[in-house]
Amino acid sequence: MPVRNVELGTIVPMYKSGIRCRASGKFAGPVVVTMRPIRSEQLSLVFSLSARYPLAHGSPLHAGDPAIIGIHDIAHPDWGDPVAIQSGEVPVFWACGVTPQAVALEAKPELMITHEPGQMFVTDIPREA
Repeated sequence: MPVRNVELGTIVPMYKSGIRCRASGKFAGPVVVTMRPIRSEQLSLVFSLSARYPLAHGSPLHAGDPAIIGIHDIAHPDWGDPVAIQSGEVPVFWACGVTPQAVALEAKPELMITHEPGQMFVTDIPREA
């Protein structure tokens, strides 16, 4: 199954959705989703394959019109790089590990250690270094 951003050597597009996380104390915010264009005839395969890995990203949260989940400009992701949706493809959205950062932006904790969107390595070396 081809993955467009991998083929292009870019970072997967990530969007703040209109789906809200279940609050835990002061921690509440939007679910961040990644998007991958999938050929419409491969949708059922993608859903069944993804469902086998619930401890990874699991099944997609949504496939189709991004506006239904509160994304109004798919050409401009909040993080990562945009990818084209070609004729015959459907945008498919999975829950993303950047959700904690979006929640933290709303909760404004005193300190939070996390990864940078698209970069899974965590270190104490400043990004500017």
